[in-house]
This record gives sequence, C-alpha cells and structure tokens, in this order.
Amino acid sequence: MTNDKTVKVGVGVWLFNSKGWFLLGKRLSKHGNGTWAPPGGHLEFGETPEQCASRELFEETGLQIPAHKFKICGVTNDFFKEENKHYITVHCRVSYDGGKIEVKEKDKCETWKWFDFVTLPKPLFLSAANFIKQKTL
Repeated sequence: MTNDKTVKVGVGVWLFNSKGWFLLGKRLSKHGNGTWAPPGGHLEFGETPEQCASRELFEETGLQIPAHKFKICGVTNDFFKEENKHYITVHCRVSYDGGKIEVKEKDKCETWKWFDFVTLPKPLFLSAANFIKQKTL
C-alpha cells in the first residue's frame, strides 16, 4: 500500500451504440485487474474532461471522436481501499457511429464487449459500479 494522499482525476468514457448498449473492457492493469470498465484514464494537465475522453478513447480503442461530441454526465468519488487510491472520476457519454474497435493497449485490456444494464458483467471497476448506482446515464 502506498502512503500517497493525492486525489487524482480520472475520466470514464461511456460509448453507447444505437441499441443503447455501452462498451466495457476487461482490465489487465494492476489497478482494477480483472474488473470491467469503460475506456478512460487520467486527466492530463491543461485538458478538459471532454478532450481527455476523446484522447483516451482513441488510445484504447482506435476510435476517433472529436471532443465536442462528448457530454459530461456525472461525477463519482472513488476510494479504492485495497490500493489506497482516491479518485474523482468525471464520466462522459458519447454515441458510437461506427468504426472498428480494437484493443490498442494489450497490456491494460483483454477485450472490449457491449453490455446493457441487464447483462452487466462482474466484477465492475469501482468507478463504473459507483456511476451505474447513480443511474445518471
């Protein structure tokens, strides 16, 4: 466990297809290994959440969607007790208009799959679980 008391800012990308299903990936990275999460990552200095969402979506899936198409749809306060990490996560939603979805970061994600609220995979990444509980999508 780390003694770092810094609260970090994460951005989650909720990509919805025409059926209302959203994209989740099975995480391979140390942080949240084995859990399912939407694309996303850390907000970089000087970025807006929408710019971060656009960048992270491209880096992780290869999809290019301009930042102005993303809409902030909520915020969660996520404390990962086991890892002693604390995040404020800004959640953004965007529509999927087509294009090939790839696993671009093979060391961080095993696969991408579409889900709806009835067929949610388990376990969910903490920030995704917290956000779904809010029912703000």
